[in-house]
Amino acid sequence: MESDESIWPSDVHRDVVEELLRMRRRRNEIDAQAILDSSAFHILWLLEDGQARTLRELSVGLDLEQSTVNRQVNAAMKRGYLERVQVPGCASWKHRPTAAGWEAFRHDGRRRASRLNRVFADLAPGDPDILLAQLRAFNDAFERQVLGDA
Repeated sequence: MESDESIWPSDVHRDVVEELLRMRRRRNEIDAQAILDSSAFHILWLLEDGQARTLRELSVGLDLEQSTVNRQVNAAMKRGYLERVQVPGCASWKHRPTAAGWEAFRHDGRRRASRLNRVFADLAPGDPDILLAQLRAFNDAFERQVLGDA
């Protein structure tokens, strides 16, 4: 369907959406020397605080269906990165990283940090601190305006 009218109020609106889509396409890129797949890395990222979590808690934290998280957790367990533990007073099993999971997460995290350092060095004349502040402000505003309407 062709139209002379754009759905975008301005070029900035369209260009912001385009840049967000570019970021989304890159979110799961993994370097060839990474140990973890992106789903295992994301699970371990959530568990970095040292708190074991149930499948439901992981599902909420990852914003994914519980059945999807269950498959991802089982795959990570099969590779030796996660283990199930029974926590006193909790009816559900919780999941936590194994020593191998922590080591793989640290390895891949260092590689991701190194890549970010290269990107930040190439950002000129940008400033990573300003980028972070703007991304946080955008996400906060988005949550207030869009998710608050739900």
